[in-house]
Amino acid sequence: MLDPNNNSTTQMVAEINALLADHFALYVKTKNFHWHVTGPRFRDLHLLFDEQAIQIRDEIDKIGERARKIGGDTLTSIGSIAAHTQIADQDNANLSAEEMLAELRDDNAKLVTRLKAMKETADAAGDNATDGMIDDWTDAAEERVWFLKSALG
Repeated sequence: MLDPNNNSTTQMVAEINALLADHFALYVKTKNFHWHVTGPRFRDLHLLFDEQAIQIRDEIDKIGERARKIGGDTLTSIGSIAAHTQIADQDNANLSAEEMLAELRDDNAKLVTRLKAMKETADAAGDNATDGMIDDWTDAAEERVWFLKSALG
């Protein structure tokens, strides 16, 4: 376990929690789009959004547990998720498939940017394990961006 009294560790926990908030918000948005997509590509996009939501969901527990492993606390409520995420809510159930794809592409790209910025903090904290996990999460988010961008044509 890292030293919880170290400023670098405190910053790492804060960034992990922001990443956790982004994943929760992105999971909900991706499931929203999975449920509400319509049009000629319905089946393909319905399945794509579900696959991506499952991948994001599976990362949530690992992210939260990482904060605990290094001596920090995790998010505790929907309010704390809302306070820490950079992913905007989307309540419009009538977006076009292209609007959904573009929004998820952009949100996943924001996640990639956040992840890449976290590398410096992990290094400063001497947190090699989180550093390696960041690489895996970055690769997954970049793949989602690629799939969404490709589906847009």
